[in-house]
Amino acid sequence: MGEIIQYGTLDRREVVARLLAGRKKVLVVAGIGWASFDVMAAGDHDNNFYLWGAMGSAAMIGLGLATARPDYSVLVLTGDGDMLMSFGALATIAIRNPANLTVAVLDNGHFGQTGWQESHTGRGLALEQVAKVCGFSWSSKITNLAGVDDLRDRLYGCSGVKFAAIKISANTPPRVVPPRDGSYIKNRFRSALGLQPI
Repeated sequence: MGEIIQYGTLDRREVVARLLAGRKKVLVVAGIGWASFDVMAAGDHDNNFYLWGAMGSAAMIGLGLATARPDYSVLVLTGDGDMLMSFGALATIAIRNPANLTVAVLDNGHFGQTGWQESHTGRGLALEQVAKVCGFSWSSKITNLAGVDDLRDRLYGCSGVKFAAIKISANTPPRVVPPRDGSYIKNRFRSALGLQPI
């Protein structure tokens, strides 16, 4: 008989609201699906960049932003399915080591966008250990709200690239859908950074 994997118990909406409470100068890249719904539920913001149909790209978009705008803290908030699709991104990000980047994975052990199949993390893969081996300056598995508060405090530190696997429950709260117009999202985000629309 195989090992029984314990999923997380944290509420995804409470986690995201807590992370973004009193947000300062932080840019948020929200991965596809539930991560974007969670960020939107916490409050729409000009500094939120929501992804639609771009599975696996959240972490690398975060790296690009962190590199281009070292004057901002950058938070990538995505799911375990999205992070698993861009596994190699962890090595690239660690090598680049942008001090202003935090990658936080809402890990419920399932592929929420494709039918709730059990994901690799649901079978025991520890993403925080992968990030640590790749060379992230700080990496942690978060299982309680004290850990979420600690992560929020670290968002604004410049001690190196950070990674957190936040163990949330595999629930499905009501969808709070962000804007779907890619041009609008892009240009609103650019304007918030003082750039011209394109």
